[in-house]
Amino acid sequence: MPDGSARRGLMLGIDTSTDVRVGVARDGRVLSRAAVTDPRQHAEQLMPLIAGAAAEAGVELTQLDLIIVGLGPGPFTGLRVGIVTARVLASALAVRLHGVCSLDVVAAQWCGSDQPPAEDFVVASDARRQELYWARYSAAGVRLDGPHVSRPTELPDVPIAGPGSCLYPEDHRPPSAASPKTLDAGLLAALGLMLPAAGTEPLYLRRPDVAEPAKPKSTLLRPRPVKREPVPPSRHLQRPLPSAGNYQ
Repeated sequence: MPDGSARRGLMLGIDTSTDVRVGVARDGRVLSRAAVTDPRQHAEQLMPLIAGAAAEAGVELTQLDLIIVGLGPGPFTGLRVGIVTARVLASALAVRLHGVCSLDVVAAQWCGSDQPPAEDFVVASDARRQELYWARYSAAGVRLDGPHVSRPTELPDVPIAGPGSCLYPEDHRPPSAASPKTLDAGLLAALGLMLPAAGTEPLYLRRPDVAEPAKPKSTLLRPRPVKREPVPPSRHLQRPLPSAGNYQ
């Protein structure tokens, strides 16, 4: 794990694995955080939210040293919006981009809180289709297994945290009062570089709910094949040809 020097600089955190969340931190200290909880507003609200968080922190985006983005797992459309925006900003500002598993952020929140977990635990988020994205962690916050997507009944029987912890309560342990229920994008910005790098590709875990359209069918009627009856030879063709001697 990187040492404390990895927390130096001005950081922007972006995560759209569930809803829209951004945070700004400098040298490991959170300066601002903002969220839009409507999961259908990713594309419309992300850039205004980033601008607002930067203004609240009293900084300009051109001052950024690093952008940290949550890679999910999460639904296709919302997750893609956040990651593409982070890539474009990093390229435009010529700064480094660091991707992390979004579930790792929630695990770090709980382990760094005043009431950390005393045993292995799970962080879960909504995968829709009556399923959950999840990963298992040690009490120290080290990911032991996952991320996975499965039915809630398939989760390990351990304490649970994260945005999906309050879903399907009949199928797993209820979350404790101390476990975080949402991702803190301020801490994502402050601590993200301390978390394991996960590349920059989204963690979809399954194919998007979009199928390639089939080849369109023609509505034109196909011509019926014409059945041709054999034509009997003409009678005069059946007569023997005259010999050349008849004309001599």
